[in-house]
Amino acid sequence: MGKSREADPQSLQKYGVPLYSAAWLPYKELRSKLQPRDDHVDSSKQQEQQQQEEEEEKIPKPSASSHEHYVVLAGGGGEGSSGIPNAVLLSCFDFSSNSLSSQPVAKLGLGSQLPYRMVVHPGGDGVICAFPSSCRFFDWDEVKDNEDHKLGLKPSKKVLTQLEDVGQQLALAFNSDSSVLAVGGEDGNLRVFKWPGMEIILNETQAHASLKDLCFSPDGKFLVSMGQRDLGRVWDVTSSTAVASLPKENDEIFASCRFSQKSDQAQVLYIAAITDKGSSIVTWNTSSWKRMSSKHVAREPVSSFNVSPDGKLLAMGMTQGDVLLVNSTNLRVQTLIRKAHLGIVTALAFSHDSRALVSASMDSSARVTLIEDNKSAAGGSSMQIIIFIIILAIAAYFLKNEVLPFLV
Repeated sequence: MGKSREADPQSLQKYGVPLYSAAWLPYKELRSKLQPRDDHVDSSKQQEQQQQEEEEEKIPKPSASSHEHYVVLAGGGGEGSSGIPNAVLLSCFDFSSNSLSSQPVAKLGLGSQLPYRMVVHPGGDGVICAFPSSCRFFDWDEVKDNEDHKLGLKPSKKVLTQLEDVGQQLALAFNSDSSVLAVGGEDGNLRVFKWPGMEIILNETQAHASLKDLCFSPDGKFLVSMGQRDLGRVWDVTSSTAVASLPKENDEIFASCRFSQKSDQAQVLYIAAITDKGSSIVTWNTSSWKRMSSKHVAREPVSSFNVSPDGKLLAMGMTQGDVLLVNSTNLRVQTLIRKAHLGIVTALAFSHDSRALVSASMDSSARVTLIEDNKSAAGGSSMQIIIFIIILAIAAYFLKNEVLPFLV
């Protein structure tokens, strides 16, 4: 009798749509924007309502309530008669049960337009999707269903005129305070705008042969762009000029880039690179823009990359479906999830509190991985080492006295 297949965990769900983008919804910021207000209520009642809300804020709430953790996913089958829809999906994650909703809690159909890339506004304003020829903005929507308020997305009245008929954009990024938007195109054009006014800051038509990734430094002063097969470039956002180049070595192909901020406020740049041996992580000094180190991490090519908000972990998604969590200090693999997905891992995103990682794949699946408490793990390892040393000491004592306890 053949061995039965192990059931998938509840934290892994398939949604019937090849997924290309994933992000966590900034629920706290969004909640303040969607807070219902009745203009017809007199000021005394509004004050009473505000006081009640302030009192509710003082009441301790579970640190991981399921309704406060949403995952935003985007993808589809593109144009044609495949029958696979194009959509932006909203799913909820419950930390207490480590489960992702089996069905999306909201779904916005997009017709024949494939949302190949997506960025969620950090301040809760909405979502920008990159389609084959243009980018569109979508607003969050709250629909009252009986006594419940259900969250969803709707087309926005805000039209991104500057991003119409610009071709496929492969990279979208906001800076940390949501005041600047950077967009990189398949044609190599880099555009940087002030948000929300969309005044152009930088328009570099030949930044790269083809631009595939962008990331802002934590302080928003610098923007790094990655080309398809060429070197990386560093841009000063204030002066709108290129200030440094990030050269490759040997056979490297730069795949993705992310900044991180250490506990001492120092900033570091990580680049995930593909080599003939698999994948490596290259670390750069953000003052001199010199390469500090390069370490081989995996035998497979990396397909997606991200850094946790607390700077402690790097996440790598692989072409064969594995997901790796790498310690940012020593660049050693801390957790390996083999076959996290059956297909290429297209996107990775840490939750805002760095307690979970969502991964998405072209096999239509999304998965949330809880981050282990490093202190607990370290404590367990330390205890094992102590026990091992004690056993060695006991063995050494008996050998020294030429007495073995099991022969006595």
